[in-house]
Amino acid sequence: MALGGGHGLAAALTAWRRLTRELTAVVTVADDGGSSGRIRREMPVLPPGDLRMALAALAGEHPRTQEVARLLQHRFGGSGVLAGHPVGNLMLTGLTEMHGGDSVRALGVLEELLGAQGRVLPMAEVPLDLVATVASTDPDDPQDTRRIRGQVAIASTPGRVREIRVSPADPPVPDAVLRAIAEADVISLGPGSWYTSVLPHLLVPRLRQALEDSPARVVVVLNLEPQPGETDGFSPEEHLGVLLAHLGGVSLHTVIADAAAVVDRRGLLSAVQGCGAELVLAPVAAPDGAPRHDPARLAAALASMVGAR
Repeated sequence: MALGGGHGLAAALTAWRRLTRELTAVVTVADDGGSSGRIRREMPVLPPGDLRMALAALAGEHPRTQEVARLLQHRFGGSGVLAGHPVGNLMLTGLTEMHGGDSVRALGVLEELLGAQGRVLPMAEVPLDLVATVASTDPDDPQDTRRIRGQVAIASTPGRVREIRVSPADPPVPDAVLRAIAEADVISLGPGSWYTSVLPHLLVPRLRQALEDSPARVVVVLNLEPQPGETDGFSPEEHLGVLLAHLGGVSLHTVIADAAAVVDRRGLLSAVQGCGAELVLAPVAAPDGAPRHDPARLAAALASMVGAR
């Protein structure tokens, strides 16, 4: 099972599918920008963008299903009302409306069309808003903070995030998500936008309780570099520290980090061992130097962690 959103979750799913077909993605539903933001403002549905990306990452290998996946990802051009909308966002929105607002059922239809090697589920049954407390960038008033609402606004606001929460505070979670967590052998968090894609799963009470009760091995994949607007200047151990502050009773077993991205290996190892986990340092970044995880390399690191071959 993989938790997250956006490109980070897609990277994790692309790696995991090399190891198993019994794969479930639990996807954040707090996106309020771009096509997803436009749709959620006009329709009573979940923002479809991150769900669409997860579906495309799990599409089957047959040329026909790959063509459908490319269609889902295709964005309309031009300057009209459809400009910028990915086809898949509109398809998922239409299917949700056809099925009386049942997003899980709508996702199931697209999974069949894609021959998906796994399942995609939303982390909540209603759209979420993220609310962050952001530190001031004014050197004359470093204690000043601002409250910022919305994923896009949080990511684009200068200053470090000190606290983040979801609204509504206790949203309903699909039963299918709770069952999947209870049955999972391994649960991965990250990579991805730390405050807006990874941490939200730990802020939903029913979701976090299910994670606390789960017997699964929990693995965290750290980002390759800080994200502008969210984690400027964060070291790998600072990323981990923020996560640990939100884990509550969720056990952490393994932390995977790119060997070349870690400057202070002793500091990271100390932080990992301090929470009773093991550290896996491996070359998981793309070999061309781009700041993205390579699916084959990440799959190898995950395989070594779970004992797969």
